[in-house]
Amino acid sequence: MQTEARVGVVVEGGQRALNSAHGGVAVNGTARKLAQQQKSLHQQSQIGTVPQLLAGGIAGALSKTCTAPLARLTILLQVQGMHSDVATLKKASIWREASRIIGEEGFRAFWKGNLVTIAHRLPYSSVSFYSYERYKNLLHLVPGLESHRRNTSVDLGIHFVAGGLAGLTAASATYPLDLVRTRLAAQTNVIYYRGIGHALQTIVQEEGILGLYKGLGATLLGVGPSIAISFSVYETLRSSWQSQRPNDSTVLVSLSCGSLSGIASSTVGAPYSGEPTLPSRLSKVRGVLFESTFPLDLVRRRMQLEGAGGRARVYTTGLFGTFRHITRTEGLRGLYRGILPEYYKVVPGVGICFMTYETLKNAFISYRCP
Repeated sequence: MQTEARVGVVVEGGQRALNSAHGGVAVNGTARKLAQQQKSLHQQSQIGTVPQLLAGGIAGALSKTCTAPLARLTILLQVQGMHSDVATLKKASIWREASRIIGEEGFRAFWKGNLVTIAHRLPYSSVSFYSYERYKNLLHLVPGLESHRRNTSVDLGIHFVAGGLAGLTAASATYPLDLVRTRLAAQTNVIYYRGIGHALQTIVQEEGILGLYKGLGATLLGVGPSIAISFSVYETLRSSWQSQRPNDSTVLVSLSCGSLSGIASSTVGAPYSGEPTLPSRLSKVRGVLFESTFPLDLVRRRMQLEGAGGRARVYTTGLFGTFRHITRTEGLRGLYRGILPEYYKVVPGVGICFMTYETLKNAFISYRCP
């Protein structure tokens, strides 16, 4: 005898009852779990502006604090070519630089500049996550897209555009703190800037207000597509995971998908067999993009340090002139100095950030809507 039943699915416009015909208790439990997840997603916009900003800020600050040693190594290696001779550059390596920091500055020096990093990441991540949610909601209201909300390609495009706009918004709003963070982290034995306030004041006095925005162009060129791909990869992997394993912990899903999003940046050129899946295509795009935008990150770091500490300017011909100068004096390898610690930083950094954000957001939702 065949049993007929109705299966309920929660949609954004309302709710439809759902009972599976063949699943019994297991399927009913799965359906309830899916319904709860969809309800949780629907409540995202109801947790309020302040909790959402707070969740994003804490997530970014915690992520950066955990990966601060690798971030400082990246910055120091990136800027070595500015005032170093050829012999010094040939000896540069992660382990040599790490040993120098421990021997000359002490172990705590790995977190030098971390206070300004937190001061930068709190507003940056807050604005990034918050504006991403807002841009995503606005894009869903675009005429013609409302009827394609469950279309994978449309969703991917929305996540990509919303992520890119969020990255540009956050980077522009918090850029002076990013510049100060770079200058504090790049200091070694000679201390020129004594803190965040002193650095801001000194830069304005010596270089003018525009000195706080050196390298902004290179930053926006890199951060827009990079953040766009990050959100796209994460959202796609998380959606796929939750549709196949709806009972898994939210913490596990967000940490794993965030880490996989980071791993994707280092899988460029990796072989795969069979028909390529959407996540694998995104991984390859993310990898190509990462290796394409890293030189922009290196150039922006060096432009941020132009004139720092009263030193003479090295690059005087703008963004493209800086690229030419580096390739002429250091070769193409010069554009990728510090890429290894950046690779090592990406996986735990992205995973921790997304996990913390989702955990805090769900906690706020539970508190508001028990």
